[in-house]
Amino acid sequence: MSGARIRLSVTALLFVLLQVNLAYAVSHLSAIGVWRNDDATFEIFDNQGKLSGKIIALKEAQTPEGKQKLDIHNPDPSKRERPIVGLVFMSGFSRKSDMRWEDGTIYDPKTGNTYSGSMELEGPETIKVRGFVGISLIGRTDVWTRVRSSEPSQK
Repeated sequence: MSGARIRLSVTALLFVLLQVNLAYAVSHLSAIGVWRNDDATFEIFDNQGKLSGKIIALKEAQTPEGKQKLDIHNPDPSKRERPIVGLVFMSGFSRKSDMRWEDGTIYDPKTGNTYSGSMELEGPETIKVRGFVGISLIGRTDVWTRVRSSEPSQK
């Protein structure tokens, strides 16, 4: 075999290995884990084959009076004494592709409103979470960053 053919064969083999490696990495990306935005830290977890999320820390965990923040805007008066930290506020997200989950609901404890939701991984470290009313065009997207186990959570 000539040197040019060997180089071409090695290049082709490296290309195939790189493609297999990329496909493996994409297939193993997961939304499950701990995420953070400007206000809070969240844990996304599997709940009977669908994804849910709970608030595990707040940037400002207490009211100006020094009390624990509660779910005071909940439309159900019996739930207004629930702490915000620990609140499961997202549920029912079904996987639609390797990078996207849909058909979930997102509860906003700041307003007491519940929205339809979707999530899409932008890569291993970033996820876009979208809440909307009716159709996805009418809504808001928040970008979260994955928290690595060596990082402190917000307290």
